[in-house]
Amino acid sequence: MGRKIVIVCILLAVLAASALLDGRLLSPVKAQHPPALFWGSRGSDVITLQTRLQRWDYYDGPISGIFGPETSAAVRQFQRANGLAVDGLVGPETWAALGIWTPPARAERDVDAYTPTTGVSNRDDLSLMTRVVAAEAGGEPYAGQVAVAAVILNRIESPSFPNSLAGVIYQPLAFESVSNGLIWRVTELDSARRAVQDAMNGWDPTYGAIYFWNPAKPVNPWIWTRSIVTEIGRHVFAR
Repeated sequence: MGRKIVIVCILLAVLAASALLDGRLLSPVKAQHPPALFWGSRGSDVITLQTRLQRWDYYDGPISGIFGPETSAAVRQFQRANGLAVDGLVGPETWAALGIWTPPARAERDVDAYTPTTGVSNRDDLSLMTRVVAAEAGGEPYAGQVAVAAVILNRIESPSFPNSLAGVIYQPLAFESVSNGLIWRVTELDSARRAVQDAMNGWDPTYGAIYFWNPAKPVNPWIWTRSIVTEIGRHVFAR
């Protein structure tokens, strides 16, 4: 009888610990910026994601902490079912729909609001950036135009690139539209102008990408060694 009581106590303790851990993993987190997850991501945040998707019958793979093809397919299925952008990326909207991340209150967001980089400082800079976005992504969906603008801003902040807008844009062979002069021939600028403003206000659909290219065009094979984050329209974005 004594042994049975001990076994029951142990089982109850294990169940309680499991419930506590599960609650910690799956309870909503209030943070300024949730982690961005994508194919190739690893760690405890991926475990949290896989656990929730599995609990809601979107994922039947192992809880491995590795964001691979099964997790990507489950994320896309969840996004499709919940009216989200189906891109396979786990950003703020997907975290919120999963009930794991709670967006901070408006006042809190304003305290940490995005301020434009010092690399884009005047009207001439904005006009130049608008022309590059229009020339590089004029035929892309709006999110794709914002993405190209975000890549430019990310390059300014990256130690691997010049720290000014002009330096980034005029870097040799950095942008095809600069090399062939298309930036000076584009005339449809309204959408690109809005996209630049949205990127400067903090919207980055690429989650920090510093490279983009069109896979349908010849590119340096080296670019495929970069870590791909997402695809928007005809462009691939990578870090």
